[in-house]
Amino acid sequence: MPKGNQQNYLDGIPEKSNHVHWKEKDDGLIQLIIYRDSLLDKAMRKLFFTPDKFLVDLDPMGSFIWKQIDGKKTIYEIALLVKDRYQEEAEPLYDRLIQYISILKNNKFIDLL
Repeated sequence: MPKGNQQNYLDGIPEKSNHVHWKEKDDGLIQLIIYRDSLLDKAMRKLFFTPDKFLVDLDPMGSFIWKQIDGKKTIYEIALLVKDRYQEEAEPLYDRLIQYISILKNNKFIDLL
C-alpha cells in the first residue's frame, strides 16, 4: 500500500464479522471458529468428508488486536494500544497492522466501516 493511503486506512473502523465465532482459550489466545454451513460447503462435506468448521489460532499480538476490534476504535487507535503494549516488538507498527487488518478483511473475518 502506498504511504499516502495509510492515513485514510488508519481512519477505518474494523468490526468483527457476524459469520466468525471466536473464543478465548485458557492461555488467553484467541481462536476463530469459521463454520462451513453454506449449501456448497455442505455438499463438499458430503463428497469429500471435510470438517464442518475450521479453526484459526491467533498469536499473542493477533489475539490482542482481535480483542481491540469492537466496531468503535479506529485502526489508528488500535495501533496506539498495540504500540503501548508491545513497544519495539510491534515495529514496523503501521505496516504490520495494516497488513494484518487487510488479511482479516480479505478472509472476511472483519468488515471495515
